[in-house]
Amino acid sequence: MERAEQELEKRSKFLNSLIQKKKAGEQRLRNVRLRASDMPTHLQNRAFRCAREMLDSMEKLDSKCLALAIKREFDSSCGPAWHCIVGTSFGSYVTHTTGGFLYFSIDKVYILLFKTAVEPLDH
Repeated sequence: MERAEQELEKRSKFLNSLIQKKKAGEQRLRNVRLRASDMPTHLQNRAFRCAREMLDSMEKLDSKCLALAIKREFDSSCGPAWHCIVGTSFGSYVTHTTGGFLYFSIDKVYILLFKTAVEPLDH
C-alpha cells in the first residue's frame, strides 16, 4: 500500500508542475494587448508566443532582430510575403491581404505584422 501512495504522490507532484508551467505561460501572455486584427485567432496566438519568447530571450530590446524573427516564423509557416514592423513608437498605413493583419503590443513594444500578395512577374 505504501508503494501505491508514493506513486500517487509522485504523479500528483508531476501534474501540479504541469499546471504551474501552464499558468506561468498564460501569465507571460497577459501583457499582450491586441490593438487591431483581421487575422485568425490561432495565427494571432502564434505571433504573440513568438514575440514573447524572443523578447524574453533578449537582454535589451532589439527591434530589428524581433521583426526579423517574427517575419521568418510567418514566412516559413504561412508562406511569403509577411512584413513586420517593431518599435516603441511608429506610424504606419499599409495594404494587406484579407486575414493577414495584426497590430498588438507587449509591454511597451508595438508590433505590426501583415501579409501582402505575391504575384509573378510577367516577362
